[in-house]
Amino acid sequence: MAVRMSRNETAFEMATSAIRFGPGVTREIGMDIAELGLRQVLFITDPRMRHLAPVAAAEQSLSDNKVAYTLFDRVHVEPTDISFREAIDFARNMEFDAIVAVGGGSVIDTAKAVNLYTCHPPEDFLDYVNPPIGKGKPVPGPVKPLFAVPTTAGTGSETTGVAIFDLAHLHAKTGIAHRRLKPTLGYLDPDNTRSMPPQVAAATGLDVLSHAIESYTAIPYTERPAPDRPILRPAYQGNNPISDVWSMQALRMVGDYIARAVEDTSDDEARAQMILASAYAGVGFGNAGVHLPHGMSYPVSGMVKSKGYRQSGYPDNPSMIPHGFSVILNAPAVFRFTAPACPRRHLAAAAALGVDTHNAKPEDAGRILSDRIIAIMERLKVPNGLKALGYSSADIPALVEGTLPQHRVTKLSPRPAANDDLARLFEESMQVY
Repeated sequence: MAVRMSRNETAFEMATSAIRFGPGVTREIGMDIAELGLRQVLFITDPRMRHLAPVAAAEQSLSDNKVAYTLFDRVHVEPTDISFREAIDFARNMEFDAIVAVGGGSVIDTAKAVNLYTCHPPEDFLDYVNPPIGKGKPVPGPVKPLFAVPTTAGTGSETTGVAIFDLAHLHAKTGIAHRRLKPTLGYLDPDNTRSMPPQVAAATGLDVLSHAIESYTAIPYTERPAPDRPILRPAYQGNNPISDVWSMQALRMVGDYIARAVEDTSDDEARAQMILASAYAGVGFGNAGVHLPHGMSYPVSGMVKSKGYRQSGYPDNPSMIPHGFSVILNAPAVFRFTAPACPRRHLAAAAALGVDTHNAKPEDAGRILSDRIIAIMERLKVPNGLKALGYSSADIPALVEGTLPQHRVTKLSPRPAANDDLARLFEESMQVY
């Protein structure tokens, strides 16, 4: 019998949601759903957003267009498998032919999980979860239309087929990733980010920043093994010519607008450009992937509750570290480490953020990029390293252990990181500036 020889990938696939941008587009959601002949909607949001203008606008649009809906408003900020299951169990008991998600990445990711687990119930919850934690089974068929209305400018979840959550018993983040989970339509409405507190705008904006750099510096798609079947081609494929375009433009926009959006919440132009940048970066990383900063952030987020850290701007869950902060705290050390593998890409990222790199030497690429990131962190008053969250060198073995299962992202690093490398990167991230 002939044995199939392993070979590297020769193709990449660009998959993203349809996107609509403009002030007030949330008010169009009812018309869109009615015109598709969909009449019963599951409306997903979180307790705080339930009483704010974005939800009210979506509800009014559904009512005006005679679309019935049932509300689930118990999404957790930084969701867990437990909160996912709560939403899934709620949805199993009702009939619906579409889902509307209004909120941040936690809401949209929860909606994706509900869509998957109600359309294609698995034998075990971990069947669809990324390996090695879960089995990573592909989504076996179509899911229901999902209409996503982001209210933060950071996760890009409205463009991707990725749903991230904390696996409670491991105290670490993991996720589910497949193209079929991406929303049908994402509504980028700058009016919906007016209610973001400055620290939320900072954290989500820094997530955009890291999404874009990580996807641009990930391994090339041609360095991944080719799948046996197209359905097995991962959502995170490595950098490719199309994702590069979106990631780099997102970086330029972040460089120009992130400080303005954080420091003046009435700056309509800056807020609009940041919600666009979030989606642009989502298209980039949703197809290329992220790598070490995100992989290392997951145990930081999972373990921080035991440190007594309190984050302002998140009244519903002040004991957690915002995802964007947990990512960016590791980023300067990581990009100094990965730059020797592809210095031109690291310099290009720095240039997109406004650094003059014309006379820069390749060997300085990591320092130049990390210095620019640190300057942004200082201006936005980001916690100064992992020590500011309550971590110490004694926690590094556990942080490394929590990073090791994140193969989906860590293996996209342009420079492989062994256990000792990860330990050193966490040590360098204890104090950033």
